[in-house]
Amino acid sequence: MNDTQSILKECRSAMDKGVEAVKREFASVRSGKASPSMLDAVKVEMYGQLMAMNQCANVSAPEPRLLMVTPFDKGQVKAVEKAIRESNLGLDPAVQGHVIRVPLPSMNEQRRKELAKLVHKYAEDGRIAVRHARTHARDLLKKLDGVSEDEVKRAEKELQQLHDEEIGKIDAQMKAKEAEIMEV
Repeated sequence: MNDTQSILKECRSAMDKGVEAVKREFASVRSGKASPSMLDAVKVEMYGQLMAMNQCANVSAPEPRLLMVTPFDKGQVKAVEKAIRESNLGLDPAVQGHVIRVPLPSMNEQRRKELAKLVHKYAEDGRIAVRHARTHARDLLKKLDGVSEDEVKRAEKELQQLHDEEIGKIDAQMKAKEAEIMEV
């Protein structure tokens, strides 16, 4: 790590990870329509340990306001239903044979505002990650030996452009998710 390009490349990678993390967080926030990723955060107690929903069941969204959960192990239907019911997502699952139907209740204005606040928090966490990556890269640039001041200044300018680009991506995602949530 002795040249500006490798520092900028590493920084871009770190910033991209921050943006991807925000995308994943946004996917788990419930909007008006059903999405299989809504249940990603739900942990199911199976075989004496906690497992992620996608490790123990297939989740699909056959209709805009309905999720279908099919456990891989048919004997674990009750455990999966219990995990969904206790997940603080406000969902009321119903078992039908070996399948769990999860109808999504319509959201009221207060719930929409709470979710919008959550989206803003996730976006801010992403912005912080991007800023940390920029600060780390700037510190590395200042410690470089054998590189001209002009080269360091140019790299810092490029670093700032990269930072602004990534923050713009996060803000655009936040606005889109917020619009999706507020849509009645």
